[in-house]
Amino acid sequence: MKAVLILENGAVFRGESIGDTADRVCEMVFNTSMTGYQEILTDPSYAGQGVVMTYPLIGNYGVNSEDNESSQPWVEALVVRHLAARGSNFRCEGDLDSYLRQFHITGIQGVDTRGLTRLLRSQGTMNGMISCAEHFSAETALEKIRAYRVKGTVEKVTRQTVESYPALGESRYRVALMDYGVKENMIRCLQRRGCSVTVYPARTPAAQVLAGGYDGVMLSNGPGDPADNVEIIREVKTLYESGIPLFAVCLGHQLLALATGAKTRKMPFGHRGGNHPVKDLKEGRVFITSQNHGYAVVAETVDPAVAEVSHINVNDGGVEGLRYKRPACFTVQFHPEASPGPMDTEYLFDRFVESMEKGGR
Repeated sequence: MKAVLILENGAVFRGESIGDTADRVCEMVFNTSMTGYQEILTDPSYAGQGVVMTYPLIGNYGVNSEDNESSQPWVEALVVRHLAARGSNFRCEGDLDSYLRQFHITGIQGVDTRGLTRLLRSQGTMNGMISCAEHFSAETALEKIRAYRVKGTVEKVTRQTVESYPALGESRYRVALMDYGVKENMIRCLQRRGCSVTVYPARTPAAQVLAGGYDGVMLSNGPGDPADNVEIIREVKTLYESGIPLFAVCLGHQLLALATGAKTRKMPFGHRGGNHPVKDLKEGRVFITSQNHGYAVVAETVDPAVAEVSHINVNDGGVEGLRYKRPACFTVQFHPEASPGPMDTEYLFDRFVESMEKGGR
């Protein structure tokens, strides 16, 4: 079946339908990862977005039940150059096209993804619509596309009840993890380090969390504009002011920055992929990181009496981490838990555990 992708600037890309055939309007972004498409599909940070995979062959190793990063896919749409008809891997349990249909993800293949990516890089992230309709009004489609906004996504992806995960091995610490769109491997990284993890819904009051007597609190990744989460930011500020050991990633990093007076901005096309170089300014080392974000903390708005920039993006100089002046509090923009991507920065979980070991000193 024929399909078409139309962008809000009027650009049209034609191809073949994959997955679901329902019309889908979303924010179109691109990811430069060569592998890990299932982890990308199930990353809650992509809620409200359609993903363009820059690598030309997607689906060649199929899908399986082990690589999900959450209970379901959150990507609205998938755009690829070529979708493999079947997967070839010893862990393969099914093909990607069937997986997309099962979870009602609209997709298109046969698109010039290189040209599409160059357009998104030069003109910035923009909304788009995939349609399989034989006849549709371009004018009506553009009205829908331009009216679309990514909003309410944290509420959409967060769990509704408190859930507990035991430590793998001896339990040494108790961690409260705020779920703004958490990935499963973030929980596993804590479990492997002797942490019993209690995951809380996004809007849980800080007072309730602090009453639990935890050794530390972690703020997870998640989707959308961080500034939209006014009530959550207020609770994050209370967690910060409590003095409890605190570690935040991606959206959590942005929320804490906003809670302490800094500002965030929308990036032209964001960072999404598994090959982003980040420099740890204290160590003087560069690490290759996994990233997925469209907003960033503005360095000039960070109060030097509150925090200092600890990591920068080597490509564009953007803020990739903050080290707070108060004890046992640090945040990063990239994903140390990877999945997909390199695991070079898992040492940050060790640093968090060390801060709990010292009791926040």
